[in-house]
Amino acid sequence: MTTFRAFLVEKNEDGSFVRSVVERELADLPEGELLIDVKYSSLNYKDALSATGSPGVTRNYPHTPGIDVAGTVVESTVTDFAVGDEVVVIGFDLGMNTSGGFGERVRVPANWAVPLPHGLSLEEAMILGTAGFTAALSVHKLEQSGMSPKGGPVLVSGATGGVGCVAITLLDQLGYEPHAVTGKAHQHEFLRSIGAREILSREDLEVGGDRPLLKELWGGVVDTVGGGMLFNAIKGLRYGQSAAACGLVNSPNIPATVLPFILRHVNLLGIDSVELPLPKKVEIWDKLAGVWKLNELTTLKKSTLSLTTLSEAIDTMLKGEMVGRGLVDLAL
Repeated sequence: MTTFRAFLVEKNEDGSFVRSVVERELADLPEGELLIDVKYSSLNYKDALSATGSPGVTRNYPHTPGIDVAGTVVESTVTDFAVGDEVVVIGFDLGMNTSGGFGERVRVPANWAVPLPHGLSLEEAMILGTAGFTAALSVHKLEQSGMSPKGGPVLVSGATGGVGCVAITLLDQLGYEPHAVTGKAHQHEFLRSIGAREILSREDLEVGGDRPLLKELWGGVVDTVGGGMLFNAIKGLRYGQSAAACGLVNSPNIPATVLPFILRHVNLLGIDSVELPLPKKVEIWDKLAGVWKLNELTTLKKSTLSLTTLSEAIDTMLKGEMVGRGLVDLAL
């Protein structure tokens, strides 16, 4: 195969962006030790930003987004991987300024790839994708900082999104009491079905924004939105507990004081899945394939997308209407 199908975003002279499915040449791909036949990808918020010209994600066009890849090695110039090996690639520069998973082929450095862990299929790995990995990494880091099921309910913001729904499902399976924050009143049944014990509105979490501290409620926080809601969650942490910040859908700014940190001994933990060293990525993937394997993983797959339906799904995500995980099947 010298050509392959890909979802391509191009920039017009007037600064607008157009998306289409095209045939690309293998020669269009960057250099790298591994050429991968992409079986599945997934749709993440960062992909939607890349597809609409966000310079904070992608600088150069034309470009194929897709920060997640699960597939089979078809060419390798290193001994660590052989032709036929099944691999997962997330993070680093994939889908940002390096041609990504919304194409049937990617070429990447070998040190971006993780062998598909035993216990996960390629499809399951991409139902999780970067969003699921980030949720697991958040829970992992919170537990390293002392979070336990005995510490009180765990608040999850952006609960219907990819990170949120995986975090709720995982926390429930691990014996925690997840409380979900969402602006989607019509999705309460879905959230309860995946383990949310209580559901709060965005307005609920904004109450008390002018107060230095709030009632001690949370044994932990997984936050995907940032802004005032994140700091209100921090103000409501129980003594010594932590909030994991992994998103900025609402705002990258926090209207903060030091009072919760010095009076309640709480922590704000940063979560990054992009430049996370490969051994740590392997550790988290192995947990997701083993002791943290989600019993109801397939229920989080709310849509199966093809290259031709991606554009509409991207618009849905940017409107805040996407629920659960969107799996991209390159065979469709």
